[in-house]
Amino acid sequence: MAVDERIVRFIRKHHVLTLATLDTRTTQPYVSNCFYAYDATRNIFIFTSDVATRHGGELVSNPKVALSIVRETRLVGVIEGLQITGRAERGDEEAKRTYIKRFPYTAVAPLTLWMVHPEMMKLTDNKLGFGTKLIWQSEE
Repeated sequence: MAVDERIVRFIRKHHVLTLATLDTRTTQPYVSNCFYAYDATRNIFIFTSDVATRHGGELVSNPKVALSIVRETRLVGVIEGLQITGRAERGDEEAKRTYIKRFPYTAVAPLTLWMVHPEMMKLTDNKLGFGTKLIWQSEE
């Protein structure tokens, strides 16, 4: 099933996501914020994180993640937020090109890229009516 264009538009309007990982040894969750690029053709979120960081190490041991992207507002009528669950893996060359295109200054930086393949995305968009939710579910 194709991702609803309203979800894609929301993703493209933003550039920072919150990444939630889990240390499977201690079952302690952890969150971090990352700049991201989105490849709509492959339906993947791309971000960089060194494996020496806590969340980077947790991605190695447990690729199941949750992401969140939110519009900051105090106005109830325009609240928008996207929650995502998925699986992370190391980024490939195409992901690198996509990320550098979005953030050109990273072309000279050492990048440890990750790709998240969404399994579920839920956009809450009050502009469509209070509490309206658009849900996309992977067919895999």
